[in-house]
Amino acid sequence: MHPETARALWIVGPGRAEIRPAAAPNPAPGEVGVRALQSGISRGTEALVHAGRVPAGEWQRMACPFQEGAFSFPVKYGYAMVGSIETGPRERLGQRVFCLHPHQDRFTVPEDAALPVPDDVPTARAVLASQIETALNATWDAAPRIGDRIAVVGGGSIGCLVAWLCACLPATEITLVDIDPARAPVADALGCGFALAAGAPRGCDLVFHASGTGAGLASAIDCAGFEAELIELSWYGDVPVTVPLGGAFHSQRLTLRASQVGTVAPARRSRRSRSARLTLALALAADPRLDVLVRDASRFEGLPAELGRILGRPGALMHRVLYGE
Repeated sequence: MHPETARALWIVGPGRAEIRPAAAPNPAPGEVGVRALQSGISRGTEALVHAGRVPAGEWQRMACPFQEGAFSFPVKYGYAMVGSIETGPRERLGQRVFCLHPHQDRFTVPEDAALPVPDDVPTARAVLASQIETALNATWDAAPRIGDRIAVVGGGSIGCLVAWLCACLPATEITLVDIDPARAPVADALGCGFALAAGAPRGCDLVFHASGTGAGLASAIDCAGFEAELIELSWYGDVPVTVPLGGAFHSQRLTLRASQVGTVAPARRSRRSRSARLTLALALAADPRLDVLVRDASRFEGLPAELGRILGRPGALMHRVLYGE
């Protein structure tokens, strides 16, 4: 590995990014050197970071592994990296791995932070692992049941992945709800139904909300049946959100609960580590239907100029970053 050739993407101010030299020292015992293949841009979280909308009280809790800098800028951020081990133990050389690492073309991490990508998972699909992990954790929080009527409000990557996982249960009726009719074929490819917000189902047993908007949360409440549970997956940063609790929420005895991937869901926490959860997410990425979520890509070198457009584009799904030739 050549430390002087390592480069990383830094957010240097609200709406501004640049590529800077990065440290990638030769691995010590117990470490591996990784060459980046592709990384994924998680639009919801990274848009808030890019815009400087992370509340000061959440700076420590929302830091990602191997982050440098702080949310007050500059900050190196990201957590969906697929690479190839190029230095380290002989038996791991050339192995494709997934790392919760920011966007950087070469880097050094502890061996246990580089999880092997299964042979049946292509690199383009493996970048979804961290978002699959988020969706998986949400299902562990919610415990959907066979035969449930489930609405997922918000057709971004997380919402689509939650709908896809829930659709794996027999006899479930899953509806992905979004304001964009172009999300209908995506839902169909994932084995789910689709509805615009105005035609969203009512009386659902379980509702997930992942739109990141107050209007979406209101739609989610409208979808819930008597004594149903709503699982909130959105992170709003410092944006205030109005929750319409004056309507059916109270009389319907609804429960609104947050799900966040930073800790393993209580139902599995005593028996599953975070590493085991991420390993399972990587295995789940073998489903070829997920290719519908990873069609867009840009070159690493062009990110400073393109990142604002990528993060600001309505209806975008996972956007991949390509490294090397």
